[in-house]
Amino acid sequence: MQAFTCNAVPNPILWAGLNPIYVDCSKEDFNIDIISLKKSISENPDAKILVLQHTFGQPADLDEVMSIVRQNNLTLIEDCAHSLGAEFDGKKVGTFGKASFFSFSRDKIISSVYGGMAVTNDDVLAAELEKEQKEFGQPKMFWIFQQILHPILLSYVILPVYNFLDLGKVFLVASQWLHILSKAVSWQEKRGEKPDYFPRALPNALSAMALNQFNKLEKFNNHRQKMADYYFEALKNTSFVLPKKYEGASASGKAMAARRNVFLRFTVEHKDANGIIYEAWHKRNILLGDWYTTPIAPFDTKIEEIKYLSGSCRNAEDLSKITLNLPTHINISQEDAEKIVDFLKEHE
Repeated sequence: MQAFTCNAVPNPILWAGLNPIYVDCSKEDFNIDIISLKKSISENPDAKILVLQHTFGQPADLDEVMSIVRQNNLTLIEDCAHSLGAEFDGKKVGTFGKASFFSFSRDKIISSVYGGMAVTNDDVLAAELEKEQKEFGQPKMFWIFQQILHPILLSYVILPVYNFLDLGKVFLVASQWLHILSKAVSWQEKRGEKPDYFPRALPNALSAMALNQFNKLEKFNNHRQKMADYYFEALKNTSFVLPKKYEGASASGKAMAARRNVFLRFTVEHKDANGIIYEAWHKRNILLGDWYTTPIAPFDTKIEEIKYLSGSCRNAEDLSKITLNLPTHINISQEDAEKIVDFLKEHE
């Protein structure tokens, strides 16, 4: 699996009694670096599974990856937490591997605040997944209530006063501290431990939220593309390094497979990225994304407990110091995006 990811990816590997082997990412698209992957496979011939992340909604190079998987008899599991609706060469990501998983967390393409879905094209594995799901049982009612309450408080309390004397920030932090709302990542996960509320079946209340938004998937992704198009145009010829566009042919002249990036976030690079994020949040009440300020996020994850060795993935560590994410979600308007761009241009 690649570095420049969330601890939600290596944790289940650890809980299964297996070892995550971290591979560096590419500075071009933030996905797994093909040269590093080949090197890692040669150094770890007993490796059995490749977990392939499609970072920020940008599909990885599945032509190269599938070739490597076949040559080395690996099982491919796609990490589609960022990429619901993304495509590679006209085919949906999540349909290339033996299995894939999608996140419906509070900051993903669609959201049920918590949870997600697993997908497989293997009938035996599908039966096992269904069996396990039935045995997991349901979460506690209070936990379900916390998740239902989250979008209500966010929409009607936190966001309306977010820009007024920091009240939105204070209320959000206080609500989590008082356990009115749950945190996105528990302290156990930051140490490679399994929380007592994992695993559970996705309750009907949250499933209904996910299904409702799933029906709006194209609307959401079209809006994200519109926001991305604006950022591409507004930030061209600036000091910000913009995401790569996959169009036409490669430098060698070889035709490239079409990729549909769903732009979960619009990720840019700047030498003072962390300073910009801090100023935006604390001085301007502008919420910019900080995925990822460490090679295994969030920033306070005990990376040694996640079995990541500092210095092993240089690109991931470098990118964590210079990347920031611009919002593209359905609640970001053109006016909001213009204010963000105006703020960023102050840091030219």
